[in-house]
Amino acid sequence: MRQALVLIRNRLDRVGVLLSGLCALHCVAGLLLVAGLGLGGGVLFAPEIHRIGLALAIAVGSATLVLGVVRHGDPVPLQVGAAGIGLMGLALFVGHGSAEAVLTILGVGLLAWAHLRNLRHSF
Repeated sequence: MRQALVLIRNRLDRVGVLLSGLCALHCVAGLLLVAGLGLGGGVLFAPEIHRIGLALAIAVGSATLVLGVVRHGDPVPLQVGAAGIGLMGLALFVGHGSAEAVLTILGVGLLAWAHLRNLRHSF
């Protein structure tokens, strides 16, 4: 049973890293396409995309980071991940544009680092 929980947590941490990377890619690519080519602003910067991404990040991040602390006892990934989730949440309130992208990229970067640290504790 314990091994199965560790396996599930590790997979969720990997999904968290993937989601963080996709979110950062979305922000950077969106800014480049809109600013450089004037394309896709209505679709790429749709608030629904950010709300769905934030909901996924909060769900996966919260579950895996809390489970990580319980398993390995290091609170740092949880603290850093919570800061990342906070920045991502703040990004929803600053309006669309470069400030939102910077906050989101910083947030997902912190969250990805926290997931990677959890994975490192697993081996």
